[in-house]
Amino acid sequence: MADSSAEPAGGSTGSVAPDASVTQIQPIRMPTIEEIRAQEVWNNCAIKSVFSGVMGGGLGLMMGMFIGALDNPIMHDTMTARQQFMFTARQMGSRSWGSCKTFAVMGLVFSAAECIVEKARAKHDVTNSAIAGCVTGGSMAARGGPKAACIGCAGFATFSVAIEKFLDGRF
Repeated sequence: MADSSAEPAGGSTGSVAPDASVTQIQPIRMPTIEEIRAQEVWNNCAIKSVFSGVMGGGLGLMMGMFIGALDNPIMHDTMTARQQFMFTARQMGSRSWGSCKTFAVMGLVFSAAECIVEKARAKHDVTNSAIAGCVTGGSMAARGGPKAACIGCAGFATFSVAIEKFLDGRF
């Protein structure tokens, strides 16, 4: 006796059950002129770089304040509570400003290098992050000489690739 629910010889199921939900194709919505202009603005490497520098500076400022607050310098017994507070506030301020400048430069250089490499290669992949990381690490460590620049290049490129893979969920 033949089973009526068996598949046809071709392997496909043939017809669709009448109660199955049918999905309709939605029309494509074209972007407005304002959306196109905004996209063009954000595709500008200079704007991306400056924005990354400002955001990096803000991150560095907050990190510097946090780490500066955790610093526990040896307080002298002769210092009053007000003097200790002022000393700690000055330390936090100087550390914050230093971190702010470092992270701002790092964000600006990395974003500019990645954007320029991406536009030159006409691809968006992990190689762009590696090259931008190398440029950033090398330029940040250049004052230490060529050996430090090479180590900075390799270290920051490795870190950039690891972060890129982690954010893509492939790590």
